[in-house]
Formats: sequence, C-alpha cells, structure tokens
Amino acid sequence: MAEVTPNADENPWKKLNVAIQDADTLRQEAVEAHTEHLITEIETLEGPLATTLRAVYDGEGVDYFMEKLDARIKGHDHEIERMCNYHYQGFIDSIRELQQVSGDATKLKGEIQGLNRELKFSCDPLLSKGDELVKYRKIQKNVTLAIESLSLCLPVLEMYGKLQEQMKCKRYYPALKTLEQLEHTYLPRVLNHWFSQTMAEAIPRLRERIKDASMVELKDFLESIRKHSAKIGEVAMRHAAEQNNMDPSIAKKRVKTRRAPPPPNPFTGEVEDVAPSPPTNNSDKEEELSAQDLIDFSPVYRCLHIYSLLGDKEKFESYYRSQRWKQAWLSLQPPPNMHESLDLFKKYFHDIIGFFVVEDHILHTTQGLVTRSHMDELWEKTVEKLSATLRITWKSCKLASLMLEVKKLIVLFCHTLKGYGFSVGRLLELLLEMRDRYSVILSDQWIDVFTDIFTEDNYTPILCDKPEDYVIICSQFPYTDKELDKSEYPRQFPFSQFVPSIYVQVKEYINACLKFSADLHLSHTEIDDMIRKSANQLLTKTLGACLSKLIKKPSLSLLQLIQISINMNYLEMSCEYLEEYISSLTGAEKDSVHIARLHGSSMFKDARSEAEQQIYQQLNLKIDEFLDLASYDWTISDSKGQASSYLMDLVVFLKSIFMSFTNLPVFHTSCSKYVEKVAKTACMSACQHIASRLMALMLDNEVKLLSMGAFHQFNLDVMQCEQFAASAPIPDSNDGTLQMAFTDLRQLLDLFINWDWSVYLADYGKQQSRYLRVPRHIAVSLLEKLNNGDKKKNNLFASLKKNERDKKRLIETVLKQLKVLENGAA
Repeated sequence: MAEVTPNADENPWKKLNVAIQDADTLRQEAVEAHTEHLITEIETLEGPLATTLRAVYDGEGVDYFMEKLDARIKGHDHEIERMCNYHYQGFIDSIRELQQVSGDATKLKGEIQGLNRELKFSCDPLLSKGDELVKYRKIQKNVTLAIESLSLCLPVLEMYGKLQEQMKCKRYYPALKTLEQLEHTYLPRVLNHWFSQTMAEAIPRLRERIKDASMVELKDFLESIRKHSAKIGEVAMRHAAEQNNMDPSIAKKRVKTRRAPPPPNPFTGEVEDVAPSPPTNNSDKEEELSAQDLIDFSPVYRCLHIYSLLGDKEKFESYYRSQRWKQAWLSLQPPPNMHESLDLFKKYFHDIIGFFVVEDHILHTTQGLVTRSHMDELWEKTVEKLSATLRITWKSCKLASLMLEVKKLIVLFCHTLKGYGFSVGRLLELLLEMRDRYSVILSDQWIDVFTDIFTEDNYTPILCDKPEDYVIICSQFPYTDKELDKSEYPRQFPFSQFVPSIYVQVKEYINACLKFSADLHLSHTEIDDMIRKSANQLLTKTLGACLSKLIKKPSLSLLQLIQISINMNYLEMSCEYLEEYISSLTGAEKDSVHIARLHGSSMFKDARSEAEQQIYQQLNLKIDEFLDLASYDWTISDSKGQASSYLMDLVVFLKSIFMSFTNLPVFHTSCSKYVEKVAKTACMSACQHIASRLMALMLDNEVKLLSMGAFHQFNLDVMQCEQFAASAPIPDSNDGTLQMAFTDLRQLLDLFINWDWSVYLADYGKQQSRYLRVPRHIAVSLLEKLNNGDKKKNNLFASLKKNERDKKRLIETVLKQLKVLENGAA
C-alpha cells in the first residue's frame, strides 16, 4: 500500500483534532460497554453484589452508570406492564377457578376433619400404646447401656476402693500393685466417663503419697534402729562370747525377754499367727533371741520395692546409705566421761556392733541396697574413728582394772564382728598399744603401793615369835637359811618387812600384766617378752624411783639406811626367782635365747649404792654441823695446849656412831660382813671429809693472816683426828688406812712447825720426797698468810729482835725460791 503524502496545503491541527475525537469515541464506547457489563451482572447475579457495586464506585462513570441503570429499570417496567396486559384475561379466569376450588377445598377440609376425628378416635389407644412402647424401649436401651457401663465401671471403682483401703491400712506395696492394675488395665475401659479423668489425674499424686508414706515408715525404722542398736549389739556380743567360750559376764546379764511378734509380710502386710510358747520358770533354758528377731525390717523391704517399681531405686539407695552413715557417725561419738565407767564403754561398743549387725542383715536380705564394698568402706572409716577415740580415752583412763575390762570388751568386740566377716586386724594391733598404756597405769598405781609399803615399814629386821609368822614370811619371800630353820624362836630375818611386801607386789603386778595377755592369741614367747618388759619397767623406773625417793628422805637415820641397803641385797637375789615365776606363768623355757632378762639386779645394786652414798652423805652432813662450829683465832701467838672442843665433840660422836654400827643386832654372817664393809667405807669417807674440811679452813680466802701459834693449835686438832683414826673405830681397821686420810694435813703441818723448808726445796719433785703431798701453791699461800701475820704485829720492838728479822728474811727467801720453782715448772 502506497504511503499517502500529506498535502502541504492541508491543516495539521485538523488531523490532530480528528485523532482526539476518535479517542474520545473509543473511551465512550469502553465506558458504555463496562456499564452494560455491570448492569448485566446485577441482573443475572444471584449472590452478593458487593464486588459489582465496589467496581461501580471505584470507576469514574458513576453518574453515567446511574443513568443507564434508570433506563434499564424503566425498560423492564415497560416490559412487565406489557406482559401483564397480555395475560390479564387469563389471570381473571384463574381467579374464578381459584374461587371455585376454594369452595371445594373447604368442603374437602370438612370431610378430612371428620375423617381425622374418626381416625384419631380409633387410633388414640394405639398411639398411646406406641408411645408407651417407645418409652419402654428407650428405658430398656438406657438400662442396657447402664448395665454395660456399670460392668465396666464397677471393677474400676472396686479397685479404687481397694486402693483406698490398702492406703488406709498402710499396705503400700500392695497398694502400688493395685494402682498399677488400675492405671493400665481398668481405667482404659472407662475413658469415656468423667471420673476416669479424675482418677487418672489422681494416680501420680497417689504414687507420691505411697512414696512419702513408705519414706515415713523408713524414717521411723531408722529412728527405731538407732534406739535398738545397743540392744542388738548386746545380744550379738553375748552370742559371740558363748560361741568363743569367753566370759559372757562382760556383757550385761541375761534377762528374761519376750519374743517380739514376727514381722508382717513386706508384700502382703499380713502377720502370721504364732502359737504362744509355754511358760517356763527356768530363765536359763529360755531361748535367746537373735539380733534380727528384735527388729522388723519390712519397712526397708517395702520402701526398696516401692522405689524400685517407681524407678527411683538409686535415689532410695543414696538416701538410705547417707542416713545410715550419719547414724554410724553418731554411734562412733563417745559418751561424755566414757573413761570413767565400764557401762559407758559397753554401750559404746554395743551401739557400733548393732549398727553393723543391721547392715549385714540388710546386705544378705536385699540386692544392691548395701554392697560389700560399701560395708568395707564403712568399716574402714569406723576402725579409723574408733581407734582415734580409744587412744584419746586411754590417755584419760587412770584405773588399770577398767583398762583390763575394756580390753576384754575390745577382744569380744573383735570376735563378734569377725563372725560377720569384718577384718579386725587393726583393732587387735590397737590392743598392743593399749597394753603399753595399761602397763603405765599399773606402774602409776604401784607407786602408791610401794609408797605405802615404805611408809608402813619400821626398817628393822623381821622378828618371828611363832612358827605361823615364820611360815607366812617364808611363803611370801623365797628365803632359805638352814641355820635359821634350826634355831629357836624368836627367829630373826636379816631383812625388814618391806622385802617380802615388795616381792609379793611385784608378783601381783606380773599377774596383772598376764591378765591382759589373755585371749590375744599370743605365743608363749610373746607373752613372756611382754611380761618381762613390763616387769623391767616396774623394777627400773617405778620401784627404782620410789627407792631413790625413799633413800633421799632426810628423816631416815643412818641405821635405817643400813637396813635399806641390806634389803637391797635380798631383793637383788630375788630377781632370779621372779624370772622363774614368769617362766612358770607363760610356759616359756627359762634358758631360751629369746627370753629377756630382768634388770632388777642392776637396779637393786644401784639402789644399794645410792643408800650407801646417802649414809656417807648424811654422816658428812653431821660432821659439817660440828665443823661449822669451828672458831679459830688465826693470829694467836701460842696454842691452848689441847684440841678444840668442837673437834673433841666430833670425835665422841663418830665413836658412838661406829660403835652402833658394830653393835647392830645382825645374826647373819653375810649381813655382818656387809655392815662391816659399809662401816669401814663410811669411816674412811668421814676421815677424808674431815681432812678436806680442815684443809679448807686453813686455805679459806677470808683468812688473810696466820701465826705459828695458830699452826700449833691446828696441829693439836689434827693429832686428835689421827688418834681417832688409829684407835680402830671399826674392827680390823687398824692397818693404817684411816690415818692416810690425814697425810696431806700432817705433811703440811710438819713442814711449817718444823720449818723444814730446806728439805722441801731440796727434795721437791722427787718421788721419795718427805713432803710429797704438799702442793707448791698451798705452801706459797700459807707462807704469804704467815708473812702477812708477822707484818701486822703491833710490837714496836719486834723489828729490833734479831730472830724476828732472820725469820722474816727466811720467809721471804723461801717465798722467792718457791716462786722460782713455780716459774720453772711453768
């Protein structure tokens, strides 16, 4: 098609106007078509017009739509009018026919009403019966449904009633079984009933009630078991004593008991009927209850099964073990002042045994609630705590008899729990520690025994006026003397009463130690070593300390000290008999290389030496009392011509003392020789002490001046002492030994009185020197004092005397020579 070329002369705006007009025409046609479409929808649509009306009002030609709608309405009104005009005659005919039919209908209605009345009159009985039939059919159906419902509900209600009854009677395990049947078997059948929901909601609460109630029973059981543990332990200890042939008297005396009723079945709660036992008057023949008969364990079993069924077994086991451990800890706490009463010890051990007897029963009658490892752990902790408690208690215990009874209790305690499978080795080892403490307590008690013996003794030889007294002493102490056995009464023993008393008490101590070894299953050698160790401790420490304290008593006289030293000889000899006595008790051979020896012999020797030293010390103290009275004028020009009065009194005293030693009423050769030896030693000690004290008087630093007159007076006193030594104050002492005690004094006085310095200086340092026992420093000291004395003389003309001047020069010369010797020796 060829393209039309616009005419240049044609107006372009005209063409644009034509295009605009065409567009308006098209828009108008679209609006008309849309409006026509909406009106058609309104006419034909049977449903809601909301969508169509919203389209009308959302558009822009609402006014145009209303015009078109009015036009359409008018068109339809015209169509209706035309149609009505066309069918008007037919309408009139129809009205006439309808009126005719209305008459016929009225007539028919009357006939029908008559027939209805007749039919109603004839059918009323039938309808009445039919209504009754329908009513009864409904009743029958309801009854049938009720019976069916009741047949389903009654078992549920019966089970629920049974559950409530079991809960009321505290039969919780059967109640739990009933609850399980009710939940899984019966309630599903009645889910359409309202009460089933209520029951279903109550089941968890009932389970919790059962758990709580069983836990309450368990707590009551734990409280009851805490109260009855001591009784259970007592019964178990008595049975163990009977089985091991031990003395059951350490437990409480058997009392007539009434057998408790058998425990109810833990699952059914029923109690079996038991025929009453015939009464008997003989309590010894009465059947003893076992420890398990005293306690009803069914609460534990029930609670365990209940928690197992409810899935909380571990929780129950944890709770039970923790509570029982708390009870065990309470049982292990000792009662106050337990160390003062055996009954408190019994209660303490009974309580612990009762706890483990109960746990052992639970171990063997349940599965998993108590395990062997748990029991072993409990036992280890118990042994540790028990050992610590007993160690502390022993330190406070002061009675050996109580310690012995406690030891028996511990042994029986070990036998009892060993029968239940517990290891008691550590407790038996603890008894060895207890043995040492027992020995210490015995030794402390024997201190009072020995002290009483020493207080009651008169420290004179035992004198027996009658054969009965003699036999008693010989039975108490192993002393034999053929000559004494043949002598006439009264007979005198060489020792005083405390010798047989000490011997008897040492044997009593050994017997007391032996009692502790009973039931310890020790060998003869071990028992022998134990007793010998304890006896050595008694002899060396206890008796030795008591003897030392006795010997040092200032109230004892020299004669009493002599008797004590004599007693030590016989006690020393008795140690051999004590060893034989121990061997006879323990059954150990005396010559065995494993047997330790008693140390009593050396202890008695030391005591005898201490008594002798005390004799010498007391004698020297008495001598000091006399020498303290000495009062010398060291500057006198001439002596008094006789010995000093204090020294004369001292010599008289010494003669009387040694005379009393010689005249002691000792009828035995060995004692006489011993007394003579002690007297000689005492006399030598006295002479040496006198010599040393006299020497100290001259060398006293407070003595600054000396005169030859003082030397002469002092010489008279020393001569008096030498005469005493030469007079043989002790028989057979005239061999010159006593005089040797004054040799130092004699050589010193001879040197000064004889003025023999030339010999002293010439022989100085030689073994054959006449003045060998005169030390140089003593000679120098006395010369200086003598020289000072000469300087202090108040005689105005003394310096004019030739003799005085010569003497002074001689003293100075001797002093210079002595100092030269001293410097040369240095």
